[in-house]
Amino acid sequence: MSDPTIQTFCCHHGNGTDVALTIIEDFDPDSYNTVCLFSSALGIFGAIYQVLPRRQFSNSHRWFSFSTERGRKIIVWLAVADLLAAVGVFARSMIWINKKNIMPEVDDDSSVLFCAISSALTQYFYTSTWIWTLCYAIDMRYVLSQKEGHFKYYHFFAWTIPAISTITGLSLLYLPNANCHMALSTSAVVLQILPNYIITYVPMLVVMVVNPILYLKSIRDMRNIISCTSGQFTSRERTIVDAIKVKFGVINLVFYICWMPNLINGFLMWMLWFRLPTESVIVLWHIMAFTNPLQAFFNALVYRRWSSGSEKLVCPWKQYGTSDSQLSGSTSSKSSRGTIREEIYPLLQSSPAKSINEYHGIAKL
Repeated sequence: MSDPTIQTFCCHHGNGTDVALTIIEDFDPDSYNTVCLFSSALGIFGAIYQVLPRRQFSNSHRWFSFSTERGRKIIVWLAVADLLAAVGVFARSMIWINKKNIMPEVDDDSSVLFCAISSALTQYFYTSTWIWTLCYAIDMRYVLSQKEGHFKYYHFFAWTIPAISTITGLSLLYLPNANCHMALSTSAVVLQILPNYIITYVPMLVVMVVNPILYLKSIRDMRNIISCTSGQFTSRERTIVDAIKVKFGVINLVFYICWMPNLINGFLMWMLWFRLPTESVIVLWHIMAFTNPLQAFFNALVYRRWSSGSEKLVCPWKQYGTSDSQLSGSTSSKSSRGTIREEIYPLLQSSPAKSINEYHGIAKL
């Protein structure tokens, strides 16, 4: 999981008076790490599923899933970042279970180093997933505006911003001697620990606020495009727009489910520091351990193409013969209208295919 509170566990114990250290006395690291292992394993599975190449049965049409291909590129990189983050959580939890101690021993510099590096890598890749999630919503706006995507900029921001934020936040926390629990004065706590919270939560909050706005604008644009192209807005067109609303809503909901517990934890830690509800905080840590790595698994569900027969995974170890080619042609023929719909609307998977023929001009999206 990615949370500034857990990152403070990498520091030396200090004098034992820190509030976080009093909470850890009631904390069961075995149950926590078990939850991390389970959720990160599901996350790894979901990310691998997203990264695997796949065939899309739309070859017979003039527009070969133009908008879907653009979205697919972003989804793959989102899955790569999710995969690396989930692997980091899984490996760290395995080591912590074997060591039977989530916090480094006093003067155990090697454990501090491992904990800090693993926390930094996990934080880096999860921050990258947030940026890629934002890039997906931004690119959808470009698609509907018939503008080219800026993939060089997407990559630059998705890999550079996490690097800057992670290095800055954790350097202030751990340097020079990883003694963040020994900060006795309020000013020392604010200067050493608070910046890491802010740097961690700002990108997350940006996605939570900006993505719904971008998707609402995309829905409005899609409605206008359909109305202008068809010259009408009947129940069939309304069904299309409603399906898009559901898709965008689910994408936003998944992000909130995975990361809202972290924001609640940060609020509790800073607003109720001297009267923390210990049991509630520990329960919240377990929820974060469950929901954070599951982002990759949920993304595999919400970003995939939902209509049956629209795509087929291409497993690296499986050789495709004539039978698969025949299956591809048969599936493509049977679902031709559905694939036209998916070429035009990459996020729409359940609306009637009949009405899409009236909007064939929108294929230029």
